Amino acid sequence: MIRRGRARSAARRAAAVAVLALAAAGCGIRGTSVPVDAGDAPSRVSCQAPRPDASAAQRATVYLVCGSSLATVERAVGRPQGTPGAAVRLPAARTLLAELQKPPTAEEARAGFSTAVPRALRVDGPRAGDAPEALRLSVEPDDLPSFALAQLVCTFGRSAALGRTGGALLGGPDDGAPHRYDCSPDVQANPDVAERAGWGLW
Repeated sequence: MIRRGRARSAARRAAAVAVLALAAAGCGIRGTSVPVDAGDAPSRVSCQAPRPDASAAQRATVYLVCGSSLATVERAVGRPQGTPGAAVRLPAARTLLAELQKPPTAEEARAGFSTAVPRALRVDGPRAGDAPEALRLSVEPDDLPSFALAQLVCTFGRSAALGRTGGALLGGPDDGAPHRYDCSPDVQANPDVAERAGWGLW
């Protein structure tokens, strides 16, 4: 009887060990005593803009995407000829658009920066009847990805050559009137809010 009792106890212990091993396997835990290298922990992007080229004669601030928000980066650009006004607005806008369309530099990419502005996008000046500060895009502003529209609005709104208006008066290729888009802190923090904030309704 004692031997049978001991045999039953041993069998129960073996069954319990098997059940625990199966449970551990079901939870994704490896049943091994060998150390397992799970790899490095996921790294977070810094969103720290690289230092601008100190030798650049002219720099411009552009807004790039980093994570789920916008962050500023300074780029070396050519100097628009003349004083801020109608004569330099379009060349300045085209220069800024070209910067937004460029792929990030290697240093910017390592910091987590990217751009959503389409390479095929074009910008023109105001038409007859438009306000002098209006800019016309080759697509309707509201048809752009929200991040791309926010990049344009904030970059144009920050530009000294464009008057530092804090936003942009943008229209599309058709005859519709341009609308005002503001670069608010909420838009910078979450460009997707632009689609829900009534942009371009006034």
